[in-house]
Parts: sequence; structure tokens; C-alpha cells
Amino acid sequence: NILAPGVADPHGTWHSCKLDINNCSPTQLQTMQSFRTQFLNALAGLGISSSRGMFIDACYAHCQTEMQETWLRTDSPVLGKMSIAKAVGDWYYDRSPFQKIDCAYPCNPTCHNRVFDSNVHSEV
Repeated sequence: NILAPGVADPHGTWHSCKLDINNCSPTQLQTMQSFRTQFLNALAGLGISSSRGMFIDACYAHCQTEMQETWLRTDSPVLGKMSIAKAVGDWYYDRSPFQKIDCAYPCNPTCHNRVFDSNVHSEV
């Protein structure tokens, strides 16, 4: 997890939170919201460009873009009535300059609270 990699969390304060967002303290949730705000501010500094696609949802799920199950499932997270796979495909093939930013967590009902098993996902 980019916010709390293992080397930066030697006492495991974030471990349970990284596995299941329901285990996060109010302080941890605020830290993640603050990261989101800083990220969006950095994006705004780039300006608008039709060559830059964006699908920034409010889902707290690690590696959404790496796993085909997230992209291709019928219940994939949606922004503007469009799934990740459709949005990226349309942007990549110049069919549409998809640029959507979700409202803050937990506003998107298409997000899934994925609970990770640390024995299976040792990187979390």
C-alpha cells in the first residue's frame, strides 16, 4: 500500500486497516482523505488535456487497475455510467477523452469493500 508500506509501518499500525477499510481508525481515514485531496490538487496543476485519461474513483481498493477481475466483472466500479475497462478502452483508442473524478469516499455505491487475506496478499 502506497500510504503505509511495511517499511514505513514497523509497528503494524496500518496493517489491519490495509486489509479491510472497516478496521481503519478515524485518523487513518482522514489521512487517506488528505492524500486524495493532495493527489487531486497535483492533478489540477497539470491542466486539461484530451490526451490524458482519468478514471479516479472513490474506492479504497488496492491495485484496481492490475486485476482483470476488477476491470471485467459485471459489477466493476463505475464512473459516469462507465466501467474502468470501457473508459480506458475508449480513451486508449481515441474514442472518448474519458476524464472523471469521483466524489469522496464513501459516495460511490459501485465500490466494493474488498477484504484481503494477508496470507494470500503478502504485499498488503
